[in-house]
Amino acid sequence: MPRLISSPTIIQAAGNKSKRIEELIGRVNTDTDSVSIARMTSPGGWSEPGQSPEFDEYTVVLRGLLQVESQDGITDVRAR
Repeated sequence: MPRLISSPTIIQAAGNKSKRIEELIGRVNTDTDSVSIARMTSPGGWSEPGQSPEFDEYTVVLRGLLQVESQDGITDVRAR
């Protein structure tokens, strides 16, 4: 049966500057462990400690640039 998610849950983010996370689907808002879908708004220069989540996480860059650092190197992801 379809489930209407009426609003996101605001989650406090780790990092060197204030970042807003509005979780639509995930552990906090829907008790979903397998995937996280959230809108995140980050200020320029924001960074956080490395993570290895136990769920699938996808990122869509709507504006600006996201620099992702992994064990394989650094990838710049620009909005299109």
